[in-house]
Amino acid sequence: MSAYPLLDTINDPAELRVLERKQLPQLAQELREFLIESVSKTGGHLSSNLGTVELTIALHYVFNTPEDRLVWDVGHQTYAHKVLTGRRAGMARLRMLGGVSGFPRRGESPYDTFGTGHSSTSISAALGMAIGARDKGEQKHVVAVIGDGAMTAGMAFEALNNAGVADANLLVILNDNDMSISPPVGALNKYLARLFSGHAFNAARRAGEKVLGVSPSLLEFAKRTEEHIKGMVTPGTLFEEFGFNYIGPIDGHDLDSLVPTLRNIAELKGPQFLHVITKKGQGYKLAEADPVLYHGVSKFDHANGIQQGKGVSKLTYTQIFGDWLCDMAAQDARLVAITPAMREGSGMVRFAEEYPQRFHDVGIAEQHALTFAAGLACEGIKPVVAIYSTFLQRAYDQLIHDIALQNLPVMLAIDRGGLVGADGATHNGAFDLSYLTCLPNLVVMAPADENECRQMLTTAFRHDGPSAVRYPRGHGPGVAQQRELTALPLGKGEIRRSGSRIALLAFGSLLAPALEAGDLLDASVANMRFVKPLDRALVRELAYGHDLLVTLEENAVIGGAGAEVARSLEEQGLNTRLLRLGLPDRFTEHGDSATLLAQLGLDAKSIAERVKQVILE
Repeated sequence: MSAYPLLDTINDPAELRVLERKQLPQLAQELREFLIESVSKTGGHLSSNLGTVELTIALHYVFNTPEDRLVWDVGHQTYAHKVLTGRRAGMARLRMLGGVSGFPRRGESPYDTFGTGHSSTSISAALGMAIGARDKGEQKHVVAVIGDGAMTAGMAFEALNNAGVADANLLVILNDNDMSISPPVGALNKYLARLFSGHAFNAARRAGEKVLGVSPSLLEFAKRTEEHIKGMVTPGTLFEEFGFNYIGPIDGHDLDSLVPTLRNIAELKGPQFLHVITKKGQGYKLAEADPVLYHGVSKFDHANGIQQGKGVSKLTYTQIFGDWLCDMAAQDARLVAITPAMREGSGMVRFAEEYPQRFHDVGIAEQHALTFAAGLACEGIKPVVAIYSTFLQRAYDQLIHDIALQNLPVMLAIDRGGLVGADGATHNGAFDLSYLTCLPNLVVMAPADENECRQMLTTAFRHDGPSAVRYPRGHGPGVAQQRELTALPLGKGEIRRSGSRIALLAFGSLLAPALEAGDLLDASVANMRFVKPLDRALVRELAYGHDLLVTLEENAVIGGAGAEVARSLEEQGLNTRLLRLGLPDRFTEHGDSATLLAQLGLDAKSIAERVKQVILE
């Protein structure tokens, strides 16, 4: 007998919609159990997905997907959605090369109406869809599901501001998982949600507006009275001010509340806002107790949970940064640390505990994070902004205008540089060396190992101007760290292997395969360290002594470190042959990083083979 008898009958939402409503709780239980078992075998995002099981079922049960559009913000919470839309079998290869993505992807399924991976995009995209449908004369529902964390981003409020005055049928669902429903709230708010979304209340509202329309003052008084009544029992005043009809909060795990409320809302016109309360890790006690630990997981035994502290492993670059941050803070009282909602992901938990007054989590607000840092720097503070490579993309204007242009000493600690593996194209740090190096005043560094990372962080912090240290996800080659906080000479690389004819110029993480390839080719190998300022003297030395220079970087070839070497050769009047190897001009998909690098020709064997081909050409 199957462990999932009801779930086995659901291959698409149309089959879900023929179920009786009383069957939905059983389906939710089976779906949650399946997700726990499946993710424990593949790894992935667990807590957030367990929190949206009932909401996902209710949305596909009420709305006629995919004709009706569901837009999921970030996409961490879409595993249940994938299972219910015909991809259950594919979950066995979740986030693996050639397998199902961990995020919504338009090319993967017609039910994935918008590709996501970064936060706070859902309302803007959904509004575009709603207005597009309106202008084409189509009668369809458009729903954006956004989390409470994503609502801190300015883009979400820009979209709300636009949507509130737009003549479009849009439902925004706030998935609030930062709190739990207290007993007094439950029954009352279920009733109020039905009341405010129901025909009687909204018919009365429209009739009142029609009758009172002859007297603008009376109409305004009536609207204010309604707002005050709703404001006394709901927290929706803010969203009402944006022009939305606020409904909620309701229990996001109660299908008997979700389904009728969504059905009522489906009958309404104009912008609607539904506030649901969910719990991360719902239904799995271990994840409920520690949702952060179970947010992004590797394979684990779901019966016993994640076992921590077993075995000795190499330090990750993230951990190296976290330790360095505390060590430097002990030496320099001017240091403050800033993160856009990535305290855990960026390795800042210890710092936040030891230096709470010098730690600033600004929420999902990358633009604000950088300009805030610039303001601190104006007052003689030394801000360190810990940020993922792809998240920094969202604050590019602020980096240019507010930091680089003013030559302010703001330090960027950029995590997830290069390929990130299972998270794929949305999170690959493939472009940072390209978009950073073109900025005047900015020092750009890429460490090749753990100790060099610590030294570069120190170099960046002590530099009197804007600086960036870009390091990869995961661990390095295992080089021991010096405890002293020593800086490197600015703009100076080093020769790590002397050979003949060929010189490999490695930037950051690709030094290790470069040294292996150097042995295969009897090539010289340089650890360039600095992308900007580039070590022009070292480039000249290598150009004079070799027939072929090969640049290696885990970054887009276009505009990256190799481009800087080419520019240096040109400016110095050197015509030594140059081969630039890096990430190709396409988005790299999810999969094991080592496998992907080999496929892209950036492992030692592939580098050696490519160089031999060029020599023979």
